[in-house]
Amino acid sequence: MSIVDNKKAFFDYFIEERFEAGLVLEGWEVKAIRAGRAHIKEAYVVIRQAELFLIGCHITPLLSASTHIVPDSTRTRKLLLNAIEIRKLIGKVEQKGYTLVPLNLHFSKGNVKCEIGLARGKKQHDKRAATKEREWEVQKGRIARGDLNAE
Repeated sequence: MSIVDNKKAFFDYFIEERFEAGLVLEGWEVKAIRAGRAHIKEAYVVIRQAELFLIGCHITPLLSASTHIVPDSTRTRKLLLNAIEIRKLIGKVEQKGYTLVPLNLHFSKGNVKCEIGLARGKKQHDKRAATKEREWEVQKGRIARGDLNAE
């Protein structure tokens, strides 16, 4: 069950491989994510000392968050992956043009997981082609419905 998707990642990057990673979260963060108060549009993944971290993920705290903690909505969160997968990702990211982007947050067996993608950046002409293709799909749908004058 998907909580939040990063649609911008699919527009800006070619996704080569996908990995499912666990997230190290605090209790108030899990409650806020269940309430749908997470955003990963501006988020990215970095590698520090053979560990992966999610930076820029914004989780808005609930009003009923505990009074004895101070919630930090954009703190750096650690991603949990198998050591073999981390080594594979480090090798790929060191190649020119590859990066790691979060694709979505979802529930898996009651736990919050982050799907990350090994991505290669799109050039401007690739983005224009994707936009043109999307507009053509919309136009085909209009023609199939018989709504010819809707533009």
